[in-house]
Amino acid sequence: MTIILKPEPLTAEAFAPFGEVIETTGREFYQINYGKTERYSDLADLDTLQQGGKPTVSIFRSQPVQFPFRIEVMERHPQSSQAFISLERQAFFTLVAPAGEQPLVEQIRLFRVGAQQGINYRRGVWHHYLFSPAGVRDFICLDRTGGTGSNCDEYHFTQDIIIEGC
Repeated sequence: MTIILKPEPLTAEAFAPFGEVIETTGREFYQINYGKTERYSDLADLDTLQQGGKPTVSIFRSQPVQFPFRIEVMERHPQSSQAFISLERQAFFTLVAPAGEQPLVEQIRLFRVGAQQGINYRRGVWHHYLFSPAGVRDFICLDRTGGTGSNCDEYHFTQDIIIEGC
C-alpha cells in the first residue's frame, strides 16, 4: 500500500499533540533595552533534564530533497524535547506522528512550517528529519546532551510513504 501525504499549514492548535509552534504571532511580549526590543518568553517547553541530561544548542545542516520524496524512517527522542528554528527564515517541512511504541502510518501528519516559525517536538514524538526543496538549510537545534540512557530510537517503514511536490 502506498500512502501519499500533502502538507497542511502549521498552527499551534494543529501541532499541539506533538509539541509547540515557536512564533511571535499572537504571543505576549514585554519591552526591554529601553523600549528598543520586544521580548517573547516561554515560547516552548524545553524538556532536556531526564536522567542527568543537560540542554545544548547545535546547528543542524540539512541537505535539500527532491519531490516526490519517499519517507523511509522516523525517529523519536525518549529523553528530551527537540526544538528547531531556521536560520534562513524560510519555510520548511516537518513530518510527525504521536508518541508511542512506533509511528502509526494513519496518524502521520505533514506540516509546512512558515518562514517566521519554529517547532519544538515533545519528548517521545515521532518525527522525520527536517527537509526543504530549497537548498541546503541551517537550523538552530535546542535539545539534550549527556546523561544516561539512549535518546534516539528509529523506526524503518516497510511500506511506501510518499510526499508529492510541495
